[in-house]
Amino acid sequence: MIHLTRLNHTPLVLNADLIEFIEATPDTVVTLTTGQKLMLLESADEIIAKVIDFRRSILAGPAEPLRLARKADER
Repeated sequence: MIHLTRLNHTPLVLNADLIEFIEATPDTVVTLTTGQKLMLLESADEIIAKVIDFRRSILAGPAEPLRLARKADER
């Protein structure tokens, strides 16, 4: 999930997996796989960066359980 802002400054949390494509016309328009379109304050590059960061965080997994597991292995 990524945090974005509608044109009227209302915050929005979007499931990044639903993004089909992003247009800059000059406002940023995100089209979802459902066909719904969202007009957002963030630029296309900002949204792409947020999606990349979100996916990296998923792939990295939670840091705390890994640290605890390593400590248990050291015993």
